[in-house]
Amino acid sequence: MKLGVFTVLYQNLSFEAMLDKLSEMGVDAIELGTGNYPGNCHCNPDELLSNPEKVKEFKRAIDSRGMTISGLSCHGNPLHPNQKAAKEAHDTWRKTVLLAERLEVPVINGFSGCPGDHHEARFPNWVTCSWPPEYTEVLDWQWNEVVIPYWKEEARFAKSHGINQIALEMHPGFVVYNPETLLKLREHVGPIIGANFDPSHLIWQGINPVEAIKRLGKENAIYHFHAKDTYLDQANISVNGVLDTKHYSNILNRSWTFRSVGYGQDEKVWKDIVSALLAVGYDYVVSIEHEDMLASLDEGLGKAISLLKGAMFKEQLTEMWWA
Repeated sequence: MKLGVFTVLYQNLSFEAMLDKLSEMGVDAIELGTGNYPGNCHCNPDELLSNPEKVKEFKRAIDSRGMTISGLSCHGNPLHPNQKAAKEAHDTWRKTVLLAERLEVPVINGFSGCPGDHHEARFPNWVTCSWPPEYTEVLDWQWNEVVIPYWKEEARFAKSHGINQIALEMHPGFVVYNPETLLKLREHVGPIIGANFDPSHLIWQGINPVEAIKRLGKENAIYHFHAKDTYLDQANISVNGVLDTKHYSNILNRSWTFRSVGYGQDEKVWKDIVSALLAVGYDYVVSIEHEDMLASLDEGLGKAISLLKGAMFKEQLTEMWWA
């Protein structure tokens, strides 16, 4: 396994300065945002696709520091009912595919998207219950008329450019938000669809990340991994449950909060997560995503790196000598 970082936390640094900082911190791989929600501060598809020499310089800068690119990330909502917003997200996705081909990056990370409840809707409609019955009708329309057709076409586009791993982050607010919905899309579109497995979004839903890894691992459906933690405030949960629309900065009153690795779940949980990944055959990058309101960028990331280095195994497995 390799340890990586989603570089958007250092968007205030230049590309080269970001690489130097992460190299000094002992990072093996970088995950780069190419637009939409992550922005493209370190990896602008328009600039790179228009200049082959820049692509060479870009790759040399990474290679010279002994690092690799784990994935290109263009998290957005290409299914947004607002056609302008959908087109912007879609165009970024397609440019990311072309850039991944050029950079020889095997994985593209993103969201499944979420449509509205009909073609003339203004905003996405994330359906979370089956009653009243119109919600089921909305869900059927979203999947059959929008989600499945879109990703079937984009899977064909990705394959035509040598990309065979679309890693969707299971994120509430989008139609793919748990293992069941990820596997539903995979069933209809094919094995090109897999997970950018981020336990932080699963933990607050009540999902055990180890069991979720085992479920998706049985289908060889984990293509990338985000190391981000979530703290559950049991006192607030006991009163209001886990659904929470308060701003992330309202930490004391929220039911859950994103934290640096080890500050939501303890070290044993993270060791169990790493072990489960290995058990299902995932031997790629663990990419840290830092979104902690209580820790600075450097300190929060540094503590996550330290914990994960202690939890991860770097050496190749030897044959089982004891049985």
